[in-house]
Amino acid sequence: MKNKSWLPYGAALLSMIFWSFSFVWVKIVYEAYGPLTTVLFRLLISTGLMLAFTLLSRKLQKIKPGDLKLFILLAFFEPFLYFMGESYGLLYVSSTVASVIVATIPLFSPIAAWYFYKEKLSRTNLYGLFITFLGVSLVVLDSSFNFTASPLGVSLEFLAVLGAIGYASILKGISHRYNTFTIITYQNLIGAFFFLPFWLGFEFRDFTSIPFHAEAFWAIIKLAIFASTFAFILFTYSVRNLGINKSNIFINVIPVFVAVIAFIVLGDQLNFHQMVGIAIVISGLFLAQINWKRKKNGSAPIYQA
Repeated sequence: MKNKSWLPYGAALLSMIFWSFSFVWVKIVYEAYGPLTTVLFRLLISTGLMLAFTLLSRKLQKIKPGDLKLFILLAFFEPFLYFMGESYGLLYVSSTVASVIVATIPLFSPIAAWYFYKEKLSRTNLYGLFITFLGVSLVVLDSSFNFTASPLGVSLEFLAVLGAIGYASILKGISHRYNTFTIITYQNLIGAFFFLPFWLGFEFRDFTSIPFHAEAFWAIIKLAIFASTFAFILFTYSVRNLGINKSNIFINVIPVFVAVIAFIVLGDQLNFHQMVGIAIVISGLFLAQINWKRKKNGSAPIYQA
């Protein structure tokens, strides 16, 4: 039997490719539908797939009464707050700029772990944070320190980062009691209920008045299947076999993938200034994760794009 030690690495890489495509697929959806429509239908389709999978495989666990409030808080941070920031941010900034900012999630998560759980924060984390900040500055500012990307869009993408950090903090408290499939299924289901009243209030009328757009809706389906479902399953498999740190390192290549995909599919352009910034961001992210120690029972923040 052939050695299959490469499978966890392949799973991690494929999950990053799916998440990278998501930044481009969202832009395609926006040609016809708004952010709330995009997220709501993405969550509903993904929830349906996850419910079918977990029920057939008997992996869906019941939520204990005392944990329901934690699941509600979890879903508030992600997908609700995360997607509110990311989806609306993508209205104002390019896919590549958004991916560079969102890719800093693994860098900020240790800071939250240090604050809430008193986990050790190493010097490499601080060095990585400083270097990454310089890199992000190069991506969103020009040589005269003027924004080349929308300040509103950049702020919204950092709101997504904040949502992911809050999510990771809550996740740590429940991850030892529920399997990943259960957590993803319920967080998407509850998240859909969070988005529903906003969609009914702000985008329902537009959704029902515009003609059906096959390409945009197909992009929503791809977001649900590949980014919100398969990518999570693949990444979970990678974490289980490689560990948290090795799997998280793959997140660092998302901005590169997004830059290439956005150039091919959307025709997005990057200047030399921004390319240097992306390289610096990736370097800072790698540095921050080289020697960072987690507690033995620590949980991985689940990246969502």
